[in-house]
Amino acid sequence: QVQLVEFGGGLVQAGGSLRLSCAASGRTFSYYHMGWFRQVPGKEREFVARISWTYDSPYYSDSVKGRFTISRDNAKNTVYLQMNSLKPEDTAVYYCAAAKSYVTAPNRYDVWGQGTQVTVSS
Repeated sequence: QVQLVEFGGGLVQAGGSLRLSCAASGRTFSYYHMGWFRQVPGKEREFVARISWTYDSPYYSDSVKGRFTISRDNAKNTVYLQMNSLKPEDTAVYYCAAAKSYVTAPNRYDVWGQGTQVTVSS
């Protein structure tokens, strides 16, 4: 079973950039599809981006397409989320997650990190 820890959250001004990292432990990381999600208090967890274990076909929500980039390095057991042109509405706790299937729904993901706070000031 893989375990996940997120890094890189913080406070940034609107228009700025942040890079989130998600470090995985466990030998089977490279066989998991990976996703990033975000959640604000009182709302459901929202899909942000996903990438397959073969690096193919990254997929993004419409709200971040063109601004965020998901990538992974299986040799380093790490998945990244580069966030550019940040907006105040991007403020949330960001989670990485691992799934055996290449899916978008949060309930299809098997393993979750603890989350990292991203705050974008206007």
